[in-house]
Amino acid sequence: MGFEESLGLFLIYLWLSVSVTLELGFLKSSHCLIWALQNLAVPMDASTSGTSSVQYHSIAEQPIAATIVNSTFQRQVRHCFGNATPGEFPLSANPSIVLHVLTGCNLDPQDLATLEASVYLLGVLYIMSVIWLRIDGAAHFLYNPANFAPDNELSLAELAALDMCRKRAIFKPMTQVQCHDLKLKCGGSWKLVLRFLLAGEACSRREKSHAVAGPGHSIAVSSKGVAYSFGSNSSGQLGNGTTEEEWRPHPIRSLQGIRVIQAAVGAGRTMLISDTGKVYAFGKESFGEAEYGVQGSKVVTTPQLVESLKDIFVVQAAIGNFFTAVLSREGRVYTFSWGNETKLGHQTEQADLEPRPLLGALENIPVVQIAAGYCYLLALACQPSGMSVYSVGCGLGGKLGHGTRTDEKVPRLIEQFHTLNIQPAVVAAGAWHAAVVGKDGRVCTWGWGRYGCLGHGNEDCESAPKVVEALSNVKAVYVATGDYTTFVVSDDGNVYSFGCGESSSLGHNTAAAEAQGNRHSNVLFPEVVTSLKQLNERVVQISLTNSIYWNAHTFALTESGKLYAFGAGDKGQLGVELSANQTERAIPERIDIDLS
Repeated sequence: MGFEESLGLFLIYLWLSVSVTLELGFLKSSHCLIWALQNLAVPMDASTSGTSSVQYHSIAEQPIAATIVNSTFQRQVRHCFGNATPGEFPLSANPSIVLHVLTGCNLDPQDLATLEASVYLLGVLYIMSVIWLRIDGAAHFLYNPANFAPDNELSLAELAALDMCRKRAIFKPMTQVQCHDLKLKCGGSWKLVLRFLLAGEACSRREKSHAVAGPGHSIAVSSKGVAYSFGSNSSGQLGNGTTEEEWRPHPIRSLQGIRVIQAAVGAGRTMLISDTGKVYAFGKESFGEAEYGVQGSKVVTTPQLVESLKDIFVVQAAIGNFFTAVLSREGRVYTFSWGNETKLGHQTEQADLEPRPLLGALENIPVVQIAAGYCYLLALACQPSGMSVYSVGCGLGGKLGHGTRTDEKVPRLIEQFHTLNIQPAVVAAGAWHAAVVGKDGRVCTWGWGRYGCLGHGNEDCESAPKVVEALSNVKAVYVATGDYTTFVVSDDGNVYSFGCGESSSLGHNTAAAEAQGNRHSNVLFPEVVTSLKQLNERVVQISLTNSIYWNAHTFALTESGKLYAFGAGDKGQLGVELSANQTERAIPERIDIDLS
């Protein structure tokens, strides 16, 4: 049997066996099959392939046929087609091909772990193929060291995970020492590092377009890293060098040449993060209390590099009404002092402007996402055992999720998700309530239930996460929370909202409510936002105003990069012109910018 035939059979066997073993659950099977069929007649030595998207490992510059293989897999005689004597597993002599397949199919960390550990998978391959092999030898082939320089000790699954890590934007600039430290922090496996990196990208739209509906002003970031600002500007929070309002989006000119990957907004201030981990801030020169800051009233009207963060590679920021938090590339959370007697996770003076790492449970656990409420912080952590959520801050209303209403001065694990058998995937912190989307698509909410913002059909408080049963037939992929409002995006592109209907920020058709003289009606159960459904555009992100001091507005970003706005617009925060005496919009209107 020739090289191409062996390779083609292996790709088909690999696809079939993995699909059967994982019950089509983990792999994008059709993608892998098409990929296999397209490459049946193409030699794919991983050391010479021209596919630039894959990081390859050298094998001492010798052709595949001449490669010295591990003695475990050498066979003197090869027997096939029903001979009782086991023959060799043909690709064990050419592990570079297997590595190319593992990396090219973009398997996720769970796929790689299953491939590495599953004897059943090997049994299926044994039964289906005409190439007889010894099961224990093939198992060793998958998880034994692959002897690829310079990572000789790594298995093929670990090498594939490392290759995929090296394609991630925040991993590329890391030094060898930093990579090693991250590996140890994630649990000692490149598969766990890959899970950490992918989880962070999935829940916070890093490197992707997004919009932020702030208190009175708004920021939009294109996929190319251009930041636009519009709305209220009394403190210079638009970053355009003035304090005048803007009713249309304009790029922040002083950031030309800097690629922005993430934005965070608070009352009168803005923070932008570049692809090099630098943080630029403008507006109110304070990181503490929003409305009654004790740190002076100085304003900054153009983006300024935050010097206190220059030694930290930042990937996300979150601004609450009483604090600011940032997340480092390595998954460490830092917070700035609240500006009063209460501290958030560390012991500092009241007016301490330096970022301090959170103490307690999260000191050695990597975090992939942070979310800030009015006076509390949520952190989505990545552990070898799975994803988990920690909370710290004010516990009024039960919004910390521990079954009580007491404050927490250091991060504490929310144990209810283990009880519910939910793997958290996305967290959202509203002003007074919180929400999580699980990996299985279930939605949990907790905290203050005013106006029905928890979606349970009442206005009761919940001090621990509770599944929203009204969404039991919906597989959610994204959730956003604001001031007593909640939005959920499903995997089929539908958007649901519930909670406070003030300022028309829920996006529902208000004709019936207006006829009854109650145009700002509240919604106690999740309802499909028909005005967004009628756009015939797939929504991928929702952003809500998360402040009690401003009327709320909402953004909906579509897969094609179109941005729609509705809700309060009296300061220009919608990015669209309003007619005379109009202060809000109930129906989504497209903003004249392309974020694709």
